[in-house]
Amino acid sequence: MTKPIAVDGPAGAGKSTIAKNVAKKIDYIYVDTGAMYRAIALYLIRQGVDTNDEEKVSAAIKDIEVSLDYKDHEQIVLLNGENVNAFIRTPEVSKTTSLISKYGDVRTKLLDLQRNMAAKKNVIMDGRDIGTAVLPDAFLKVFLTASSEARAMRRYKELTEKGEDVNFDDIKRDVEARDYQDSHREIAPLKQAEDAVLVDSSDMGIEEVTDAICTLYQERIKA
Repeated sequence: MTKPIAVDGPAGAGKSTIAKNVAKKIDYIYVDTGAMYRAIALYLIRQGVDTNDEEKVSAAIKDIEVSLDYKDHEQIVLLNGENVNAFIRTPEVSKTTSLISKYGDVRTKLLDLQRNMAAKKNVIMDGRDIGTAVLPDAFLKVFLTASSEARAMRRYKELTEKGEDVNFDDIKRDVEARDYQDSHREIAPLKQAEDAVLVDSSDMGIEEVTDAICTLYQERIKA
């Protein structure tokens, strides 16, 4: 029997980075569910679909394929066979992802794939509703969070290091708007599962958070 790990939390909390690190340390497969939603968002943007219209979104995604592959421990997101890793991290894709992820048909399209992966292999999966909806029986659930200011500052530094001209206050407003949208959506809203362990990374470094989750995992194994 597999022992899947669910890592949930708001945007910018470091879920993907931490989950990747934990996966390497305990020899798990990392599954970035958000990237799968981002691939669908990218497709809709490319096709010019009105993402505020749920019916149009449902019709547009019927025949597309989103899958995951792995090469040298790196997750590759495939959209209709195309590696879209380089295109799914833009602000436009992020906003669209938050919008479409509340639609039932979008979630249904990806849910089975995610659950099948967890049933076959030891995976660590991060997202918004992994512990509450995707893997409610996960071996270990972690709710990773950080203050909106800390998350905005991380994003600000990331973008300025890339040479982009951005404003911290604008980023912070975007972070808080995303939090509200994710936590108030009708289907599978962002919330901490009752049996999840809360980890606040506001004042913690990447290695500290990684080690904390690895320790939780080892304690659960020994229990």
